[in-house]
Amino acid sequence: MDNTPYDDVFRTLLTDCTELMIPVVNEIFHTKYTGKETICLLQNEHFIKMPDGSEQERITDSSFEILGRERKRYHVECQSTEDGSMIVRMFEYDTQLALENREVTAGALVVHFPDSAIVALRHTKNTPEVMTVMIRTPGGEVSYAVPVLKVRQYTVEEIFEKKLYFLIPFHIFVYEKSFKELEENSEKLAKLEEEYTAIVNRLEEDRKNGDLNEYEKVTILEMSDTVIKHLAAKYEKVRKGVGESMGGKVLEYEAKDILNRGRAEGYLEGEACGRREGRDEGRAEGEITGMKKAKIQLAAKLLQAGNSVAYVADLTELPEETVQKLSQAVEREDE
Repeated sequence: MDNTPYDDVFRTLLTDCTELMIPVVNEIFHTKYTGKETICLLQNEHFIKMPDGSEQERITDSSFEILGRERKRYHVECQSTEDGSMIVRMFEYDTQLALENREVTAGALVVHFPDSAIVALRHTKNTPEVMTVMIRTPGGEVSYAVPVLKVRQYTVEEIFEKKLYFLIPFHIFVYEKSFKELEENSEKLAKLEEEYTAIVNRLEEDRKNGDLNEYEKVTILEMSDTVIKHLAAKYEKVRKGVGESMGGKVLEYEAKDILNRGRAEGYLEGEACGRREGRDEGRAEGEITGMKKAKIQLAAKLLQAGNSVAYVADLTELPEETVQKLSQAVEREDE
C-alpha cells in the first residue's frame, strides 16, 4: 500500500518529537508511563517473503521500544483509509518484527510479538474499538488484540487534558465532511478559525508551563499545516483561514534538517566507533555528539536570522550561557 502524506506526518512526529508518543501509548494500552522513560526508535523497513520466493519491502509507521521498569516493544500504524485489509497488514508486520527478534534454543523457536495498535484518522460506525488476530495452530489457539484509537472522537479539550499533542495535526479530520459547508459559510468558518487560534494559544501556554518545548510546538504547527494543505486542497478558504489562524513563528525545515543531519551523521560516526570497540555505547555516544554539533549549527543560524538568545536557547535546548557566547561570536563575525 502506498504511503500517504499523513503517514509521513506521523513518522515525522515520531522521529522529531519522540516523547510525544508516550501519552498516546498510555491512552491506547492503558499503561502508566510517566514521560521520563526512554524511547528507542527501531527499524521501519522490513522484507516479507512472498509465496513465489521474492521479497517485498514493507515500511511500518512506527516500531519502537519504551525502556521503563521493563523493556517493551510497540508497533503503531496510522490508517487514513478503511479498506478492510489493515488487520492483515498488522499481522504481517507483527510477524516480521517477532521473527527479527527471535530466540532459538535447542529444538525451540521463541518469538515475541509487539503490542500493536492502529491510529485511525477516519472511521465509520462499523469500525471496531479492537481488532483481533486469531491464530489456530496444531498446538492450540492463540489470539491477541489490536486496539484502534479513533482520532475524530477526541475533542480539543480531551487532547490537551490528556497531553495527546501527537494528535493535534490530525484534528482537522474532525471537520473533513464539513469542508464544503465551511467554504460557503463564513460564520462557521470563523468559528473553526477561532478553534485553531485557541489551539495555538494553548500550545504556547503548555510550552511556558514546561509540558512542551519550542521545538515540539513548532513541529506540531508545521505538521498541522501539512495535513490541512493536503486534506483541504480543494477548499481554498478553509485551507487559508485555518492556516492563517495557526500563524505565528514556524521553524523552517532547513533548520530542522540541520538537527536531523547532525543526528544521522553522529549515529553513523558512533556506529563505526561502536564496531571498533565492539560495543553499542559508541554508536549512542556518536549520536549524542552529532546532535550537540547540530544544535550549535542551528543556534548560530537562528541568531544570524535575528532571533533572541532566550528564544534560541529554548528552541535548541542549549544552555542560555552557551547561546550567549555563540551570539557574541556571531556578532564578531558580522563586524
